[in-house]
Amino acid sequence: MFSTVLVANRGEIAVRVVRALRELGVRSVAVFTDVDRGALHVRMADKAVRVGSYLDIDAVLGAARERGAEAVHPGYGFLSENAGFAEACEAAGIVFIGPPAEAIRRLGSKTAARTLAKQMNVPVVPGSEEPATHLEHARELAREIGYPVLLKAAAGGGGKGMRRVDAESELEAAIRDASSEAERAFKSSEVYIEKVIEKPRHIEIQIVGDRHGHLVHLGERECSVQRRHQKIIEECPSPLVARNPEMRAQMGEAALRIARAVGYHNVGTVEFLADGAGSFYFLEVNTRLQVEHPVTELVTGLDLVHLQLRIACGEPIPFTQEDVRWRGWAMECRICAEDPEQNFFPSPGKVVQLREPSGPGIRLDSGVYPGWTVPLDYDPLLAKLVAWAPDRETAIQRLLRALQEYSIVGVETNVAFFREILNDVEFRGGRLSTGFISDYFNRRKPAARGQELEVVAALVAAKAAGGRRQSAESRTVETSRWLSDGRSDLLR
Repeated sequence: MFSTVLVANRGEIAVRVVRALRELGVRSVAVFTDVDRGALHVRMADKAVRVGSYLDIDAVLGAARERGAEAVHPGYGFLSENAGFAEACEAAGIVFIGPPAEAIRRLGSKTAARTLAKQMNVPVVPGSEEPATHLEHARELAREIGYPVLLKAAAGGGGKGMRRVDAESELEAAIRDASSEAERAFKSSEVYIEKVIEKPRHIEIQIVGDRHGHLVHLGERECSVQRRHQKIIEECPSPLVARNPEMRAQMGEAALRIARAVGYHNVGTVEFLADGAGSFYFLEVNTRLQVEHPVTELVTGLDLVHLQLRIACGEPIPFTQEDVRWRGWAMECRICAEDPEQNFFPSPGKVVQLREPSGPGIRLDSGVYPGWTVPLDYDPLLAKLVAWAPDRETAIQRLLRALQEYSIVGVETNVAFFREILNDVEFRGGRLSTGFISDYFNRRKPAARGQELEVVAALVAAKAAGGRRQSAESRTVETSRWLSDGRSDLLR
């Protein structure tokens, strides 16, 4: 095992990796920017080095050399899927805790990955095999595929550079916007075109491979509940796939065929779109640890970060495909500093108070503490709240209980919104799609939010009135009841 590892990331994932390193007796080195000088991952690491940017390869590798780190864990985002960074680590004699640079490069291009999937007999969504080079070329491709179509960035994912086009009259403006966004996000303006699958589910397969040629899959995660193409609720197993074990086996084997074709090792995720009939189509490969990895860990009993570190050291995977078992149900909510009532607009600010849930079956991966200022500079993810239970209904109830206990004052969050979603009849029924959130807003009754705000207004009015219509004792009871319901996130 390594003696020292640098964590080239920030926030809750950096904290997660630092804790894993500590469990394995490995010293940790954090990097931080001026904005993150007081961040939790900096406080928790054994050593910390300032860098100008988390994307500065020379600075990150310089910090690794300065502190004697033998390896770098990239987390997710930033440099985690940068083949050039993996190559730079190798050139510097530092182990990149991830897949080979060539695998990152071959799978990082969405068009190249689609071509590879087809070669491996993995079904793909009908679409172009190469980026659209100019407007007329895009028109030809879209006519051939048939509207509606989806424009997607060739060099990256996460919804950046993605536009739905329902008619040719919309194509020119959509390409201009998608290309511009893709250039800003990935330094490449190339976009390709896919056929729109109406109301698809987003299902992904977790894969793990070692340097000895052994590859296994750890089953699926359902990631259909998204806002602006960003996942916000994930679960393992999928309500769809859990009813069809044969589908899990087929998707798992399809994912492994792609991984074998590029000599993949370490962890990764092969993503698919699925329809209600059980057909699935290759979407992309994320050559890194996923944000939602905790749900797989809770259901399989495996620690993916420990596996990453051991695989990077050259150890073989200590189990076979036949050894993998799935037990119970896990569900995760991504708690973000954002306002769902304002189109999920970021809500930076100082964390004045924080109350975090605990109890049986609850896991919280967090990068927050009272007194810390949530910056506007980075992703607004604060924490991942995860619940495990023997079945889906119990997992939902357990997660609801934890959400009621979670309270943060100083920034707006999506906690109250999650409580709404988990109580929604369509969500409870497992009737999910990537358009679930927009559909929910269309049918949502604002009464719940309005009633909550009315209670807040009543509390404020009572306090201002100096107790003329409500005794101090009764106000305390009402406020305590409000706080115990987990709705103090509205008292800002």
